[in-house]
Formats: sequence, structure tokens, C-alpha cells
Amino acid sequence: MAKKNLNIGIVGYGFMGRTHANGYHNAAKFFDTPLVPVLKAACGRDATKLKAYADNWGFESTETDWRKLIKRADIDAIDIVTPNDSHAEIAIAAARAGKMVLCEKPLALNGAQGEEMVREIEKAGVPNTVWYNYRRVPAVTLAKQIIDSGKLGQIFHYRANFLQDWTISAELPQGGAGLWRLDAKAAGSGVTGDLLAHCIDTALWLNGSIVDVSAMTETFIKERKHTLTGKMQAVKIDDAAIFHGHFANGSLALFESTRYARGHKALYTLEINGANASIRWDLHDLHRLQFFDHSDEGIVRGWRSIHVSDGDQPYMKNWWVPGLQIGYAESFTHQVADFLKAAAAGKSLPPTFRDALETQYVCDAVLKSAKTKKWEKVKAVGKAKPAAKKAKK
Repeated sequence: MAKKNLNIGIVGYGFMGRTHANGYHNAAKFFDTPLVPVLKAACGRDATKLKAYADNWGFESTETDWRKLIKRADIDAIDIVTPNDSHAEIAIAAARAGKMVLCEKPLALNGAQGEEMVREIEKAGVPNTVWYNYRRVPAVTLAKQIIDSGKLGQIFHYRANFLQDWTISAELPQGGAGLWRLDAKAAGSGVTGDLLAHCIDTALWLNGSIVDVSAMTETFIKERKHTLTGKMQAVKIDDAAIFHGHFANGSLALFESTRYARGHKALYTLEINGANASIRWDLHDLHRLQFFDHSDEGIVRGWRSIHVSDGDQPYMKNWWVPGLQIGYAESFTHQVADFLKAAAAGKSLPPTFRDALETQYVCDAVLKSAKTKKWEKVKAVGKAKPAAKKAKK
């Protein structure tokens, strides 16, 4: 039986645009999905760069105005791969037009904006997801399965960090197409929304809600030249952030992110310590999960390295033969495949907009605590009101 196509309209063509396009290309080839994604249209402001992107990835058409893209009757889903300050406007317009919505992280500039997005997406009842792709690295998914099985016992500690070094130079400007992450107007925050948000989303998924935080942030270079104006302007994003706090299950949280860790390009690690066992994972060795089980016989007790490549481990039966690993790009393929299955049933895929709002609330609390120098409670996220409408036949 022929499968139904899902026509994708993507807004944005940068680095993340490439990861998403690659995911759409491979999802239905490696996974048995009820829908087949079709790269129907790509949208961006620079027509020359847009054409090069669209031609390279095989998009059927282009638009330079996202509003026109949303109005098109031949578009089923809008994928938002733009700077953070445009997420809300595009997502809300797409939801009101009845389009499915896939949005890059973080969801919004802040919790208040995220709340509006959640209200509109749930009012429209359209399938949605937010691209926190690390949930779908097979080793991290395996960690989730182990934790949910109860093998770790009572959880005591969760620690994570995300370290980079690409903004150390004082000569690096801020703003514009390539460096919008350094401009608070476009990004909302610095490493908190860009890097910590990934750590927080994974932590909420693996270990449950964070209820309070105590944080500090630092901006090491106070002024940078703005790419668009050429003028020196104050830097208003956080270059580094550290926080500790409490999870709802009683365990302690310890998180760090920075773009000033010389020698690290994308070091993301997490470790969870329980009464019976511990787990740790490193993005630089992303196909392996480190596991320690105290119930092992004493003479052989120690950390074991689980090579996540076998067919009975998450996602891996759809790839190569056991022993051959996959990488970062495939996490986006997994999210596309999972979304296609959910969307075909008229459902949203976790992390949904509402799930991502919880991460936004933690980020807000971190930034507030850094300013007040006090413990701050994390706002609770309520349950979704109406169920999502079923996908159109």
C-alpha cells in the first residue's frame, strides 16, 4: 500500500537546516514510517544562499517570505530553524494555519513567550515537537530505559556540563546571520538557552522535574563590535553559567555550561548516581554508555563500557550490523522517524512545546537566580488541556 507524503516547509538554511534536511532524507529510508517526508519548500531571506541550500538538498521550491510559505496549501508541516527571536511568531502563525510545527530549541526567548506558544499550539491541536535531539542518541535512550527499569535505585545525583571555546577571542563580533547567538535580542540568553537548555531537557526526561536552583553567570567580554552596525555594543548574553538545585525526586542537580573552556568544542557529558548503580555518557564518545552496577561480584565490579550498536538496543536494528556505530546526524533522523509515526496518529512527539516550556522555566530561574543571588523556584508546568486533533486525511 502506498504511503502518504508529508510535505515539509523549512524556514532557515544554516547549520541546523542541514541537519534537519539530512534527517528528512534518511528517515523513511531506514525506518518503516507511515508517512514519507517530502522536501517541498525551503525559506530564507538571502535568495542566493537559499537556492544553493535548496538545490543541494533537493527542495522542490523556495520562498523568501515565511508568511507565504505558511499560506501554501501544499505544505503540511513547518520546520522552524531560525534564530530564537522568530520562533514564536512563525510557530503561532503556522499553528493557526493548521500546519504541524517542528521548532528548533530553545522554544522561546523566555517562559512568558513560551506560554503563548503553548496556548496557541494546543488550541490549534496540531502535532508538534521541539528539536532536543540528544534524547534520540541511542546510548541516551538506553540510559532512559535503564533508569525507568529501576536498576539505579534511588537517585542521589545528576550532573551535566556542556563546554565550548569558540567565543574566547575579544575580536569576535556579535550579531548578524552567523553570530546571532551572541546578540541577546536574537538569542534571548547566551549559554543558558543554547547549551544548558540541552542538558536541562535531557535531565528532565531522564530524572524528572527540577524544583529550584541557585545559579551564577558571567559575561567575560563586556563589549563587542556588532556585525551589522560596526559599532561597539554591550554584550548582554551570559558567556558561562553554573547552577545547582533539587529535583522533585530528592536528588541533587549540578550543571555547568560555558563557551570559555579552551580545548573543548562540544563537550557534553552527564552522570547519574543511584543507590544501586550509576550511568554516565559523553557526546565525544556518543555510541557508548558507561554503566556501574554495585550488585556485580566484587572481584569484577567496575565501570563497564556498553557499545550501543546491537539490534536490541534503541534504534540500532534499523542501521548496520552489530558493532558498527552511528553518530550525531542520526539523532535527527530518529526524531524525524518518531515524528512521522506520531503525526500519522494525530499526536505530538515529546519533547512537545509543553515539554520544552518546562526547560524554558528552568532557564528563566537560572538567569533570575544569577541576578538576585538567591535560590529561585522553578515554575511548574501544568498538564496539556485538549488532546491534539487527528492528522488530516
